[in-house]
Amino acid sequence: MTKESLHRVVALIDAGSNPFELGCATEVFGLHRPELGRDLYDFRLCSATRTTRMRDGFFDLTGIAPLDAVDDADTIIVPNRPDVEVPRRPAVLDAIRRAHARGARLIGFCSGAFTLAEAGVLDGRRATAHWQWAAQFRSRFPRVHLETDVLFVDDGDILTAAGSAAALDLGLHVVRRDHGAEIANAVSRRLVFAHRDGGQRQFIERPIPTIPDDSLAPLLAWVQEHLDRPLTVTDLAGHLAVSPATLHRRFRAELGTTPLAWLTGERVALACRLLERGESRLDVVARRSGLGTATNLRTLLRRETGLTPTEYRRRFGRDSDRQPDQYRGRPNLRGTMERHDDVTADVRAG
Repeated sequence: MTKESLHRVVALIDAGSNPFELGCATEVFGLHRPELGRDLYDFRLCSATRTTRMRDGFFDLTGIAPLDAVDDADTIIVPNRPDVEVPRRPAVLDAIRRAHARGARLIGFCSGAFTLAEAGVLDGRRATAHWQWAAQFRSRFPRVHLETDVLFVDDGDILTAAGSAAALDLGLHVVRRDHGAEIANAVSRRLVFAHRDGGQRQFIERPIPTIPDDSLAPLLAWVQEHLDRPLTVTDLAGHLAVSPATLHRRFRAELGTTPLAWLTGERVALACRLLERGESRLDVVARRSGLGTATNLRTLLRRETGLTPTEYRRRFGRDSDRQPDQYRGRPNLRGTMERHDDVTADVRAG
């Protein structure tokens, strides 16, 4: 695969941008992937000026592409910075508007949501931003549907992450959306980073855990090793020797979701990996992932990814080139930030 055929990602840098989010973008989209035998993206940095002073004057960024690199990018990561009240450069906002008008995908990390809103592309759309700026954001941009209790929001061609660390979660979500669960897991392993679904809470107040481990981590690890079993929420509660109600409270406190929603998400992720590895027998995929039947598999996969099993295998299977779409218009893909607490009796995890 040539560099020219790769999906083009451009990170737009402006005065005051935060180096951490820039590092996240570079780690996820910019590194060579020898462990995969190919690169995933053609990644570049660009700026409206020849020299860009980063946050708090940490360093000056030079030698990167000019602003017009945005005009042929498939995905643009917009600038973020802590001084959210300072207006962006008109040239930067114009470049974002042009990119949006031609159907490019836009990504905002942390305060990058302010940049997108200032450009006017978030009006009537869903987005998230760091919890500490929620009141300021709503006051300045009342037409944006701000969601402050999630890590990131996937609204099709515009995606936003709540805080600095959530930039990695959103970046891995984008890789999964573009290249499938198996590739996203490989990138996550290289980062030594446990990817979190977008629906988890931004900030959870709880004391530092004591020894022995009282968190849900041992249970989660055990479940992931036994997804082929017909596990129910009652089974999970029994494994911890607690009531289902207590288990629900602990999942809400630690993960910001319900046991059933988490379990279903893990089963669907395993089904995706099996499809990517070439398994074409839907009854086998359903059984090995614990989804039970091919009907449940089809229903849940379409709900989570917007694709049928056949479409998913064709797009992300080992024999495919796994090239992301060009994101023209507003695709109705469902990101993992959506919460699915209500599952019908026919579509159950176990």
